[in-house]
Amino acid sequence: MEKNTTATLDGAQTIFQWKGFAGFKRSLPLALQHVVAMIVGCVTPALVIAGPGVANLTSAESTLLVQSALFVSAIATLLQLFPLFKRIGAGLPIIMGTSFAYLPTLQAIGIEFGISAIFGAQLIGGIVAVLVALIIKYIRRFFPPLVTGTVVFSIGLSLYPTAIRYMAGGGGSPTFGSPMNWLVAGVTLLVVLTLNHYTKGFVKLASLLIGMVVGYALSLCLGMVNFAPVAEATWVSLPKLLPFGIAFPPTAIISMVIMYVVNSVQSIGDISATTTGAMERQPTDKELAGGIMGIGVVSVFASFFGGLPSATYSQNVGIITVTKVINRIVLAMAALILLVAALIPKVSSALTTIPQSVLGGATITVFASITMTGMRLITSRKMTYRAISIVGLSVALGQGVTAVPGALSGFPSWVDSVFGSSSVVIATLTAVIMNVILPKDKEDLEEE
Repeated sequence: MEKNTTATLDGAQTIFQWKGFAGFKRSLPLALQHVVAMIVGCVTPALVIAGPGVANLTSAESTLLVQSALFVSAIATLLQLFPLFKRIGAGLPIIMGTSFAYLPTLQAIGIEFGISAIFGAQLIGGIVAVLVALIIKYIRRFFPPLVTGTVVFSIGLSLYPTAIRYMAGGGGSPTFGSPMNWLVAGVTLLVVLTLNHYTKGFVKLASLLIGMVVGYALSLCLGMVNFAPVAEATWVSLPKLLPFGIAFPPTAIISMVIMYVVNSVQSIGDISATTTGAMERQPTDKELAGGIMGIGVVSVFASFFGGLPSATYSQNVGIITVTKVINRIVLAMAALILLVAALIPKVSSALTTIPQSVLGGATITVFASITMTGMRLITSRKMTYRAISIVGLSVALGQGVTAVPGALSGFPSWVDSVFGSSSVVIATLTAVIMNVILPKDKEDLEEE
């Protein structure tokens, strides 16, 4: 009897350790918790890119893009948990998924050059991320919280039109702007907000998923769901090589490279939050470099299989820091669940039947959260006149130039393509340059 009690205690403790296996009964619910927290965020960028107004993909192609998003997220997570050659991957409890941070740039590239250009630019961006990993300790000082916060804030702001467009029914929809679309979006948003503020534990964690289920159910009742793609999809399918082709427009590459540099540095925040919150230590230089290199290598891999850029998922970082469950087998099980879903097109096609008004009602809270995360980073230090100048001018130029069609029409076409289509690119470059050239305050010198 005493021996069994000891074994139980040891098994329970294993989930709080990096290595070991605590058994399926204890590990599976914790793995499912991670999947629930990230599944909506993982597939939504793919649905946005596939939708009308961007890539305009068919139902079958949309299913394939969602399938690829799940497949790449699973591979990326496994690589971070089990580093390749002990260098590619952080070797830390990290969940990876398709990143919203790249979405404004991906939309701009898709609209102007087509979806094949997204994967070409992503391939080059992934290579640049690998290079960033090799020199990360030398360039971190160019991206203090003030700069990264400004970039994240700009990303959030630039995503609002996407959310509103989806809440209204999606660009090109014959029912765009109809009360029915706004009803579905409003109910979805109301459920998400209610669960976020009046519940806790698993229900709060799954608020996005539950909100979308309720919105989806309402859409069914209103006859807004088309199940034809599910009927047409096969049960099992392996990822395809170059399913959407690949192209390398120079202006698309420049935009994506800038985003990869910024997001590589930004991922340091999630990695550091994971180790300090759940492991009570700072990440080593090797872990940081390995994590960023893993992101770069997976991006190169994903560009050949139709997967969009991936990044560390903050919501899963939150789960890990709260529960202290860092066992790599638990997180690997979450990755394997994603992998199984990716290999079953019926699952991926079912996700593509979600009405765009449901997606809009759910994701506007995500975009608002991204914006406020940027705000928190910005205000994490004293707002001096220098800081106000950097943030204010960067956001003003980024949002202003892209809000005025033709503002750069007098320049060569490549200038308009790089700077006129993505507010994030302008905001990033402005923030980095101003942070370098403006005289530093006492607080900035202490930060260095």
